[in-house]
Amino acid sequence: MKVILQQDIRGKGKRGQMIEVSDGYARNYMLPRKLAVEATADNVNTMRMNDKAMQEKRQREREEASAIAARMRDLTVTVFAKGGGAGRLFGSVTTQEIADALKQSCGIELDRRKLVLDEPIKTTGVYTVRCKLGYEITADLRVEIKEQ
Repeated sequence: MKVILQQDIRGKGKRGQMIEVSDGYARNYMLPRKLAVEATADNVNTMRMNDKAMQEKRQREREEASAIAARMRDLTVTVFAKGGGAGRLFGSVTTQEIADALKQSCGIELDRRKLVLDEPIKTTGVYTVRCKLGYEITADLRVEIKEQ
């Protein structure tokens, strides 16, 4: 019997894949647990439409990530932090503070987990922060730290 998997099943296949399994396995295990649906013409058509929609969504997200990376190349974000004089800061500048400054100054909204700091920022100056935008697209963002 041909079935379309609704979830990843180890040893059988990935979600959305059409596979051939024995009738008993499909009727007694996969279908009652909603791990798969029978591969009728309607379900196959729905699967193909879902695949096409997912590919379009991935392509659109990839293009958005590329556009953000292009905008970030010439960008310098200024972050103000409390300091004790002589260029030293109280504490360190976090990725959340950098993400907030990026959103406020440029309108680019990034999750703090996409920003990668090689080492904590504890002094004033200009730093380069790597941004992982997804789909193996990265951009370098210049961050200028100033004392308040």
